[in-house]
Amino acid sequence: MKIDQTTLDRVAELARLDFSDATAREAIVKDMQRVFDFVEKLNEVDTTGVEPLIFMTEEQDVLREDVAVLEITKQEALRNAPVKDSDYFKVPRVVDKG
Repeated sequence: MKIDQTTLDRVAELARLDFSDATAREAIVKDMQRVFDFVEKLNEVDTTGVEPLIFMTEEQDVLREDVAVLEITKQEALRNAPVKDSDYFKVPRVVDKG
């Protein structure tokens, strides 16, 4: 497939991109052409008898048990707060009463 300015304009429209600089447009066309050339090269590979790859590896995730652990106390957490109440962080209101 040959990438030209018309193809670039269509891709830019679909992707909501703006390629107004002529130098950048030429560089992008060259890059896109290299990508398509690589894909075409991959299409030349004989994959007869090769099963589709579903998983990259046969390994299974080893997950640890999710256990809640109290790392710091409430007082330690509040110690460096710029504004705090006795038990809470005080932050500016972000939602208006409506």
